[in-house]
Amino acid sequence: VKLNASHLRGQILGPLLKRELVNAAIGQPLGGNRLDPAKKGYRPVRKISLSLWDRHRDRAIAADLYYAQYRTQGPLVVMSHGFAADRRFLAYLAQHLASHGITVVAVEHPGSNIESLLELSSPANLQALLPAAEFIDRPKDISFVLNELNQLGRRRGYLKEKFNTREVTVIGHSFGGYTGLALAGAVLDPKQVRAYCRERLPLERLPADWLQCAAAALPYGRVHLRDRRIKQVIALNPIVGQLFGEDPLAEVDLPVLMLTSSEDGITPTLAHQLRPFRELRGEKFLLAAIGATHMSVTDISNFNSPAAQNTLVPELLGEEAEALRHLVKGLSLAFILQRTPRGENYEPFLSSAYVETMSTQQVVLRLSATLPNSIDTWLNALNFGDRPPKEEPLVAFIGRARKRISTIGSALPSPAYCSGSLNQVFTSLLNSYHFSPEPLL
Repeated sequence: VKLNASHLRGQILGPLLKRELVNAAIGQPLGGNRLDPAKKGYRPVRKISLSLWDRHRDRAIAADLYYAQYRTQGPLVVMSHGFAADRRFLAYLAQHLASHGITVVAVEHPGSNIESLLELSSPANLQALLPAAEFIDRPKDISFVLNELNQLGRRRGYLKEKFNTREVTVIGHSFGGYTGLALAGAVLDPKQVRAYCRERLPLERLPADWLQCAAAALPYGRVHLRDRRIKQVIALNPIVGQLFGEDPLAEVDLPVLMLTSSEDGITPTLAHQLRPFRELRGEKFLLAAIGATHMSVTDISNFNSPAAQNTLVPELLGEEAEALRHLVKGLSLAFILQRTPRGENYEPFLSSAYVETMSTQQVVLRLSATLPNSIDTWLNALNFGDRPPKEEPLVAFIGRARKRISTIGSALPSPAYCSGSLNQVFTSLLNSYHFSPEPLL
């Protein structure tokens, strides 16, 4: 967990993204545009909390609703948090969007939030840490909430017509990114996950590898979870890996804005963002944050939360990552409004020129709609650790891979580590978990 090929490849790709994505610039210069999509809107924002009960799944779902006091405009936005987080981790973004007239509902997933994790006295196995059913229940949580909001919006009162459930944008971080992509049409493939988890050595895995291996326990073939009401997805540091098969996002044809962070030690950039981004078939934007980490985009107000403090790798948080959060506010608003009559006014902000103005010494920012050929070449060269050639014996493959890893590692600084409750959880898991080589039916 502390030092493996995936993390090392991310460190190599950071400088490459910084240099090559300049040559893949998109959009036009901002010129004299006086709009500032990252600035707070003029509409007063109200927040209420909902408690919803899905009797068919015996599942209680909490949600925070952010809405403008005046007339709501644009699509409905649904937020999905990451593993071991909660519905408040993107509160700053929800407040911002609502101030511009967009209704936002932040959903809490009861089987994979921070509360469910802290309730575990001794997480001795993967199923205790993350039930396999969460990979199906999370997208179903969103679909259920949309059904409930549709009914709520038909009643008289202050929430009438506040929910445009026909035009929905999902914003998800980490495991929430998976959730949004599954709703957008990516097909869950437990069989591929099982094959991957049998082949990977325990010491070569990062937290995202362990989490996606929880899906191997699902007794299914391919699982379709698409909801046609979802029209766009913003996937922030999503976990993808092998969850959607060998061509993970080839079936997603909706507009997608994806964030990748070069120093992400939880969901490394190569396997979880760059390679999947190549396969998206619809309109797509890649926001690369060179120097940022997995939690950099989350809300600064949650800086003291257990999930933010106690991770397995160092995190860039607080003021050092504020520029990234500021950009995410403006870029998300421009992306969400592109399908509305206001889209023409915000189109200039879906550009490299706008994104690069937000760069700082700590975090360099780039935006691209494609990956240059130079990066494609590197992705293929660095992909040796995630897809062993089928004709090559695994033992021989691992031997050559280790030699290449040691060569790369000698040129990189030694990583620092954090400790805390999540560290203890994963340490316990690593010491006790053994993946069954028998396939599930």
